[in-house]
Amino acid sequence: MPMLKLLNILWNSFRMAMLELKVHKLRSLLSLFGIAIGIFCIIGVLSTISSLEHYIKSNIDQLGRSTIYIQKIPWGPHNENTPWWKYQKRPELTSFEEKELKKRSKLISNVAYSMFYNSSISYDNTELLNIQWAGVTEEFNKILSIDIANGRYLSNAEFERGTNAVVVGYRVATDLFGNAEYAIGKTVTIGKKKGVIVGTLKEQGSSMDGWQFDDRIIVPYLFCKQVADEKNSGGFIIAKANDKYKIEDVKDELTSILRTIRKVAPTEEDNFALNDISATADTLKSFFGQVTIGGWAIAGLSLIVGAFGVANIMFVTVRERTSQIGLKKAIGAKSRTILTEFLLESAFLCVVGGLIGLFFVWLLTLFISSVLPFPIFIAPNIILLAFNICVVLGVLSGIIPASIAAKMNPVVAIRTK
Repeated sequence: MPMLKLLNILWNSFRMAMLELKVHKLRSLLSLFGIAIGIFCIIGVLSTISSLEHYIKSNIDQLGRSTIYIQKIPWGPHNENTPWWKYQKRPELTSFEEKELKKRSKLISNVAYSMFYNSSISYDNTELLNIQWAGVTEEFNKILSIDIANGRYLSNAEFERGTNAVVVGYRVATDLFGNAEYAIGKTVTIGKKKGVIVGTLKEQGSSMDGWQFDDRIIVPYLFCKQVADEKNSGGFIIAKANDKYKIEDVKDELTSILRTIRKVAPTEEDNFALNDISATADTLKSFFGQVTIGGWAIAGLSLIVGAFGVANIMFVTVRERTSQIGLKKAIGAKSRTILTEFLLESAFLCVVGGLIGLFFVWLLTLFISSVLPFPIFIAPNIILLAFNICVVLGVLSGIIPASIAAKMNPVVAIRTK
């Protein structure tokens, strides 16, 4: 029985809320506009940030959270005491240093070197220009995520001999052969060399990390070295820290080894940079936090305005239904039942405003997803948050009008016109 009574109260409250919207369309929509804008702001901000964080996280996972990039130039803000030209004059990283790190380091599990070279690639009458080679060493795929779609990855024997085996990116394969599956076993001309395709990569799409292989090819380092000048190839070393050790300890060890290899005097600054994704992730996390606070601030103001609008609707509703309230109380309706009905009606009105805001957020996600390099999605937990905000706001907005209605004297209320 109590359950049936509660369901009856819920249904009556919902019906009255819908009737209010139907009878007083303009008044209700204007009052709910603040709720809709507030939900639009906070859900829009949270959805965009959540989608961006998910996209960046996937890129970070691909780069590797315990991966250290040894390069000439540091990521992020540079030392104010070091002018840009000094960074550019630093010596290039070499495969010799990669081999020495492999020998001397006790805190890394894998290390690889990568150099680059640009040339054309052709098959029959089809030629693609400005395709970048990534000449890599053996442990490259143990540090970065290399997803093979067809065929296989480069073998240890191919690395040791510097053979002309080639793994091509998805777009390179489809542009040359129409279908990536047809690329396996084909001999292509890359620059002035011949190469045999042994594998193709899965399509990556847009990427923020710089390791976008759709338009690249991967070859053994020794093969790339036959055509490229290592000192001018923009090469760098990537090292994967052993999970047993803190990344800062690993960086300290690598710094010590590299300073020894490069014969950097104790009084001189490093002529290399150790970059890791964790520092970038922390910076982005702080940025996202600030944007979220801004979104909540804007949404809070709109929700407060919306709450006053809903409260105004409820005050007017209580006044219009005074005689009905008196009649209900006269035939036995309890004060808590009247209170619950009006609170639920207020909550339903706020939920309607929230749904309007959510609808506009959905339209916004369709537009932004077509412009940005990653899809915007509204996570279920964000929708649940929006619903909870609307219900709480509805209860707070309707508490005073509902209390007034619940405390009415039935005789006086019935006589009120």
